[in-house]
Amino acid sequence: MKPYARAERVGALIQSALFDILLKSIKDPRLTSVSITSVKMTSDLKLARIYFASSGSADDAAAGFRKAHGFIKKALAQEIQLRYMPELQFFYDESIDYAVHMDAVLKQLKKENGTNPESTDKE
Repeated sequence: MKPYARAERVGALIQSALFDILLKSIKDPRLTSVSITSVKMTSDLKLARIYFASSGSADDAAAGFRKAHGFIKKALAQEIQLRYMPELQFFYDESIDYAVHMDAVLKQLKKENGTNPESTDKE
């Protein structure tokens, strides 16, 4: 059995419940274009680091999460039966922006070198 398997399971439960809460209960327009990318729990289950991506402004989404923090924590407590509800911290997930940037850099390099990705697949 992996260490901290319970923390991973609780993180997955929180991610799933948070998805439902954002979809059905949150009316804040800053959070309509937000998706939860991952939830990392500490081993003692006291802290949940929630990573999100947004098609809008990351600062607006973070402000929306700060404003809705109490409501989200209460809704999660009703949805998930835990002895202690962990403290929630929200972080913008920069990995998607980094992936888009790297994709643009690779495309630019291919364009500058004159290589066509389709031609290498056919050979």
